[in-house]
Amino acid sequence: METYTEKIGSKLNELLEKNYDAEKGYKKASENTENLSLKNFFQRKAQERYNFGHEIKSELQTFGEEPDKGGSFTGSMHRTWMDVKAIFSSDNEEAMLEEAIRGEKASVEEYEDVLNEMSLPDSTKNLLLNQKNTICNDLNNIKRLEDLND
Repeated sequence: METYTEKIGSKLNELLEKNYDAEKGYKKASENTENLSLKNFFQRKAQERYNFGHEIKSELQTFGEEPDKGGSFTGSMHRTWMDVKAIFSSDNEEAMLEEAIRGEKASVEEYEDVLNEMSLPDSTKNLLLNQKNTICNDLNNIKRLEDLND
């Protein structure tokens, strides 16, 4: 039977994997665009997710839990799909933005699931709320970037 700290550790590791995946996806997106605004945006998002990962790792360690290494299978599939869209789409920047929006919406849902699923210590709850709010704010920025490309 899982202890309370193991359950928190498991949920944090799930979010950690999603952040690894998002970081890799944003790096890949920045490599697949020539648009300087988009390239800078994707690079900033990759760095942000890298930072989120380190914050989650630190939180895991406060519970004595071991951080997972590497990205998830789903994330790898997501990045592969993003590669295919970039290659085969006639308007690949728009496709990448659409995929970024989809990924960010999924991230918000994942954070909300963890925040609502169990009672978390204040430090963990505040960390996850701050990260979720940053993602929500950037969703609006992505939508604005998409409008600029129309």
